[in-house]
Amino acid sequence: MTRKRKDIAMDWNDFMAETEANITALAKEIPATAKGFATMGAAAKTNGALDEKTKEIMALGIAIATRCDSCIGFHVRALVRLGITREELTEALAMATYMGGGPSYAYSAKALKAFDTFSE
Repeated sequence: MTRKRKDIAMDWNDFMAETEANITALAKEIPATAKGFATMGAAAKTNGALDEKTKEIMALGIAIATRCDSCIGFHVRALVRLGITREELTEALAMATYMGGGPSYAYSAKALKAFDTFSE
């Protein structure tokens, strides 16, 4: 069986809408787990010694290293909301690339595209 290759650029807005719909559907099936995960996320992002923006930059680096498209979308979107500049983002992407090598280079490029989309 031959697979056809799709050479269509990823639409970050559509991808994230679908991801959120899928997560919402799963949350209805596992409400206690979903509630616990949301509580953990809120606690982790609370300003303390590190502010939320710094924590989101860390999360983006982990998302790139683990090659998680939806995580990249969530964290880039949060960083745009928090006012990250393109220069700050690209420095973070340089570090993620350094730490993760070739695969992280490709996923850093995806993160930059997501930034451009969510910044429009």
